[in-house]
Amino acid sequence: MKALSDQKKRFVDANRREFGDSYDALSWVTGAQARAAAQERERLLSALQGMAAFSCKNTKVDARRLSPGCQICSQGRWSCLFINGRCNCRCFYCPTRQDHDDEPITNTAPFPDVSDYIDYIRKLGFTGMSVSGGEPLLTLDKSLLFLQTVKNEFGDSVYTWLYTNGTLASRDALQKLQAAGLDEIRFDIGAAGMSLEAVKRAADVIDAVTVEIPALPEQFDAMKTKIDEMEKAGVKHLNLHQLRLTPHNLPHLAKRNYTFLHGERVTVLESELTALRLIHWSLSQGRNLPINYCSFVYKHRFQRSAARRKSAAFIAKPFEDVTENGYIRTLDIIGDSEALGLLIEDFRLRGMEERCWSLNSRRDRLSASVSLWRNMDFSRFQVAVSYSEAKILPAITYRNPFVTLPLNSRRNLYVERIPVSGKNLLDRDLAERLHALVTSGSAPRIDNASNPVWGKILSFELIEEGLADYG
Repeated sequence: MKALSDQKKRFVDANRREFGDSYDALSWVTGAQARAAAQERERLLSALQGMAAFSCKNTKVDARRLSPGCQICSQGRWSCLFINGRCNCRCFYCPTRQDHDDEPITNTAPFPDVSDYIDYIRKLGFTGMSVSGGEPLLTLDKSLLFLQTVKNEFGDSVYTWLYTNGTLASRDALQKLQAAGLDEIRFDIGAAGMSLEAVKRAADVIDAVTVEIPALPEQFDAMKTKIDEMEKAGVKHLNLHQLRLTPHNLPHLAKRNYTFLHGERVTVLESELTALRLIHWSLSQGRNLPINYCSFVYKHRFQRSAARRKSAAFIAKPFEDVTENGYIRTLDIIGDSEALGLLIEDFRLRGMEERCWSLNSRRDRLSASVSLWRNMDFSRFQVAVSYSEAKILPAITYRNPFVTLPLNSRRNLYVERIPVSGKNLLDRDLAERLHALVTSGSAPRIDNASNPVWGKILSFELIEEGLADYG
């Protein structure tokens, strides 16, 4: 249990720093509450087996009929463009202020020029693009410009969707969005008192209409009726996401009878249980509207790993590999020059590409790609492994190695390589475990708590499975 305790302590310390003096006034989950909630969640998940589909390493449910946009997101091929930073609504659960007139931005890079954004999509190979905000309909002309330019350039090879609170979704605005090529529109009806009037208008104009709202515990009973209304209104998908606590929405969420969970970000315990209860009720009652619970851990794990993988493709060396979790893995084989020379000779005899390994100048350390590992006898060498994270940035920080990512003759982005671990020297047992993991996708089980080095390696190698730990 030591590793779990260490992780929780790290979360608690980070959450204390983020929320400062307000931390002690919040209702943090107790051990008894965590155990009771975990038991209820397990009952719900067991009941959903056979009715619902679990995907993305069991962080997403129900995944049987995801919208095309959600499918693209789960594949890591989506660019979310924040077209502005201003909203005309003040939802109590909104995580940020939304009161700035920001220029379009994605992945920390601003894109005031739509042609640069087109080259960005092409360079990174996105097949989905969404327009978010703020409220995109506050700057309708700008939203239309980006949507139409993307569609003119890529056609059906890039699926587009837009998020809105619906208060400005007039028939004229919806028709303009449809003419610009919008494939899907997503409404946060919580911003409009759960009204479906804008949704009904959109269903007559836009091919795919989705409702995307947080799972609000106090709305559980009302949502049962609303699900029936959504089906009749022409909604094709309902996405429920998990309430998250931020310094901005803390004054509002703290007033409600919510229980808060420690984690990479603070989430609301009752929000997840509400989503799972609604999915179970809907399927048990034979409702046809697909409901997708988009948990925080799904977003945190899968969306971030996808961004890391895309960035790593531009800076990883040929003798390195990118893990499932998106980190660049560097494996060093350490030995005397004669033994390493024989190993290289064996690679050549087996027809391996020389770009898949690199020998250092002292000839006592060989970096090798996973493609060479399968027939390698690690017992003859020492093995060290290290990991780095790649990030696409709008400007160079000069704190890390980087490569230039040219979009066109006018605009460059940059990919920095950030070390996230030191070189971990592995004993023979850990080397063999890593060898098994990267060559077959599995490794002998080990108590990660008693071997924190292996636990850390797994966190870089694999996307963690399952929903968040309530403890």
